[in-house]
Amino acid sequence: MTESLLPPFMFVVLAVLLFSGYPVALILGGVSLLFGAAGLMTGDFLLIEFFNIAPRIWSGVADNLILTAVPMFILMGIALERSGIAEELLKCLSLLLRRLPGALAFSVIVLGTILAAMTGIIGASVVMISVMALPMMLARSYNPALATGTVAAASTLGILIPPSIMLVMMSDLMAVSVGTMFLSAVVPGLMLSALYMVYVFAIALFQPQYAPRADVPEISAVSLVVLTLKSLIPPTALICLVLGSIFAGWASPTEAAGVGAASALLLAFARGKLSFQILTEIVENSALTSAMIFFIFIGATAFSYVFRSLGGDDVITEMIQATGLGAWGILCIIMLVVFVLGFFLDWVEITLIILPVFLPIISLMDFGAHVEGRDIIYWFAILMAVNLQTSFLTPPFGFALFYMKGAAPRGITILHIYKGIMPFVFLQLIGLTLVALFPAIALWLPRQLLN
Repeated sequence: MTESLLPPFMFVVLAVLLFSGYPVALILGGVSLLFGAAGLMTGDFLLIEFFNIAPRIWSGVADNLILTAVPMFILMGIALERSGIAEELLKCLSLLLRRLPGALAFSVIVLGTILAAMTGIIGASVVMISVMALPMMLARSYNPALATGTVAAASTLGILIPPSIMLVMMSDLMAVSVGTMFLSAVVPGLMLSALYMVYVFAIALFQPQYAPRADVPEISAVSLVVLTLKSLIPPTALICLVLGSIFAGWASPTEAAGVGAASALLLAFARGKLSFQILTEIVENSALTSAMIFFIFIGATAFSYVFRSLGGDDVITEMIQATGLGAWGILCIIMLVVFVLGFFLDWVEITLIILPVFLPIISLMDFGAHVEGRDIIYWFAILMAVNLQTSFLTPPFGFALFYMKGAAPRGITILHIYKGIMPFVFLQLIGLTLVALFPAIALWLPRQLLN
């Protein structure tokens, strides 16, 4: 009786305490120790198992070479933020796309896509693009909701488009290839970017007062070519250096992350943006962000170990089987749970809590000829990744919304931001549905390059 009650009750207590405001890592670790002690009293958890938690944390987190890519990708993103590349890119894109309806919004989406393939640091991208683009869009009489929604959605593409920190973490949790995961995410990420562009183009075409055309000064062809080369060559070279080396098999993700971090620092130095003070700030911010992520890793590792030791996997499997739903029904429930959790939790917490619980169930599901074999794992991972991107945008706790509110000009209210992101959340759900119905969106590229 206690064996079947402890795991569900463990999740209930975790869900309640997550709203207490205490650090998530401490809550995960505390709940695991609390229920380990409860299991010890009921005979469902052995005393020796407490001593197994520390070795599990060491082997799963501290001694994991794949996870060493995380702090280096973080450092790369923060260094690129300080290098000033984004500002030049936005200016260049605005000139190149100046004849399109909604040209500035288009430029923001393209900029967000390029930055996504360079950094993957959402907070930095949101603040950076908000500071640069929002004043320009408002000065050109863009609708505040459209402007804020475009910036927020474009800035969060970095969580999906490689080199994404989330994909590195998911690959480790699912024991799959990081390179294959990166390849699987490229087309879905570009598809979301294209959906954003179609929406902006439609708004600018049919409601031009929301995205009025701007009088952009003409520029000579030679000056435009020089500006384009100067703005695009450094980010393109960095993207090819990091992702190209992974996809070609020349370097592991960890090695590529190290090269990317060093290249970003050299790029900032070459542009005169790397003083000793700035370097200190880059290292400190990287260390703090990495510490936060790994602290949650430690708590989540303890939580998943205790949960499994108490028979949580079996209880969840039995509960799902009792519903009588097939593979598609179970998948829809998981996606709905992840989407709802995104209203309240960050992607790190959702990933570390949900994946260890539901991955064994999904790996046993039969989707027939729709998707089969090892492809199910990659397909499910990309569905999770697309779904988790919405956690940055959905109120009340969408982190991108708070980053933007802090960086937005006066006159932008939280209501403007909430209204602006709603169409883009709907577009992401359309993207999620397309990936679910057409697995080739995620699986075609790795099949072509790896088979």
